[in-house]
Amino acid sequence: MANVSEPSFGQGAAGFGQYYAHTFADGTVENYMTEAILPTLTKQDPRYYTLGQGGFFKRSGYAVSRLFITRTDSGRNTFNVSEIGGAGAAAGIGNAYYPPRSSTWVKTYQRWGTQLALDGAGDVLKEFWPEINRAIFHNKY
Repeated sequence: MANVSEPSFGQGAAGFGQYYAHTFADGTVENYMTEAILPTLTKQDPRYYTLGQGGFFKRSGYAVSRLFITRTDSGRNTFNVSEIGGAGAAAGIGNAYYPPRSSTWVKTYQRWGTQLALDGAGDVLKEFWPEINRAIFHNKY
């Protein structure tokens, strides 16, 4: 909203509502595609399993690698079609509810990249959450 990335949404409370609704829809569609629909079709496990040991770079690298590598239902590692394809499908579906000006290939790829970046950041947070939880909240778990 601050960058006026979609001028047709406007400013103020009405503009905020438009931005919020579109962002909420993007996240919801992407979560269904990457966590339910594609994993079911590809027989992949969408859950994130922490490494839990090693240095910062090793664990961060592992977390980001999970965007591209996941486990099948049988436990083997495989390319993460659910994440990459699901985020791409969600970005494409977004073209149905964004104004035509925002339905260009560039905007679609930007939404796809944003969803992947958010999921990667989420995986890094999941990886280090036990340490963060102990340090800030003094919880054991």
